[in-house]
Amino acid sequence: MKVARTKAEELATHRFQMIAPLLNEKLDAQELQKLRRQICERHGLSERTIRRYVAQFKKEGFEGLKQKPYRSVPRELQDHVVEQAILLRREVPSRSIASIIQILEWDGVVAKGELKRSTLQERLSKQGYSARQMKMYHETSGAVRRFQKRRRNALWHSDIKYGPYLPIGPNGTKKQVYMVAFLDDATRFPLHVAFYPMLDARCVEDAFRESIRKHGVPESVYFDNGKQYRTKWMARTCSKLGTRLLYARPYSPESTGKVERFNRTFDEFLQEVRLEEPKTVDELNGWLDVWVKERYAHKPHSALDGKTPFEAFRNESTQLRSVSAEELAHAFLHAETRKVDKSGCISFQDRKYEVGLNFVGCKVEITFDPQDTRELTVDYPGYDSWKAREMVITEKTGKRPALPEKMTKEPAGSSRLLQGAKKVNADRKAAAVTPSVPAVSFRHIGKGGAEHV
Repeated sequence: MKVARTKAEELATHRFQMIAPLLNEKLDAQELQKLRRQICERHGLSERTIRRYVAQFKKEGFEGLKQKPYRSVPRELQDHVVEQAILLRREVPSRSIASIIQILEWDGVVAKGELKRSTLQERLSKQGYSARQMKMYHETSGAVRRFQKRRRNALWHSDIKYGPYLPIGPNGTKKQVYMVAFLDDATRFPLHVAFYPMLDARCVEDAFRESIRKHGVPESVYFDNGKQYRTKWMARTCSKLGTRLLYARPYSPESTGKVERFNRTFDEFLQEVRLEEPKTVDELNGWLDVWVKERYAHKPHSALDGKTPFEAFRNESTQLRSVSAEELAHAFLHAETRKVDKSGCISFQDRKYEVGLNFVGCKVEITFDPQDTRELTVDYPGYDSWKAREMVITEKTGKRPALPEKMTKEPAGSSRLLQGAKKVNADRKAAAVTPSVPAVSFRHIGKGGAEHV
């Protein structure tokens, strides 16, 4: 049985984000060794495993990090074992998984070699007691120093800000819109700034996609911990593009200071645009584009030695890493699971797509481009991927599709159940050794006299 595409991509995404710091070619051997040891301690893996992941990525890219053979899921740990492991981790938050397993074996809680490191690590992470989670709450933050990347597209920032209310709801009711901004760290250049009528991952995805389309692929992206950024598609997309994904530590707004500073400048626009009374999102974005260019991108910035963000980004010599339209679309693909109904169709975004009668009652995996859902890619174990198009419903019923050969009725000359019962009955009679004897016999009862019956 082959590994599901979504599971394989999630594993590859985790592995890439884990080894991403090691892919920096500017690190010397000593720095690389130190960084590799830190990653091993953080994730409970051996250096040999980390080296293998790096080699696979350099040889095959993102695909090389996917899990090839199917591996069975280990049996669930008993609750008392997990409780003991959590207690050991709480006693010493920096205690490694190997040390916890060693203590559990010495105390007789588990047999030697019975408890796998990866299994225990997964259970502790689900309970919120991974080494990284414990470290996050036990570290004390010190003074924060300002930083700035030296080249464009080395690091991007993003943030979301609440915008004005527009009459875009049903029957002209006012609805709030939201601004999404992507900024380059080194040059402060606004890569893409726009308003959206929704506040979810879709607005972030569209802004990120437009930023890449216009200005190339970044080396790293740095986000806060909003739910619009912490999504599976963000991690998967960044891994496919070779971009390192970073998140700010909780309750540390100073770490996203550059984009926060842009937001404070943005407040001026909100005050001015109210005087224009825009009626649509497109009209509002038109005013926003003018403001961003004239009041920010082409305005001298104190952190850029008097240069404008536009000049700093355009004149920087670092070559932009671009991707084709096909590669960009592939990187932003989404994957979901759907159950096929009795008509051989699946429901997706309030529409029906034909999958096939062979898969009635089955759960299939669909992959799609959120910007173009006219066609879906369907996957099912044991079958090659195929395309599913939206079902067109007309005024007249369509012709019922032919029943699959495997579901057609097989002709039979006789009842195999009755024939089998007849054979068993004959065998039972042949095996009977004792002749049948009447239950009651009157042979020995005398006739006549008192004994006459």
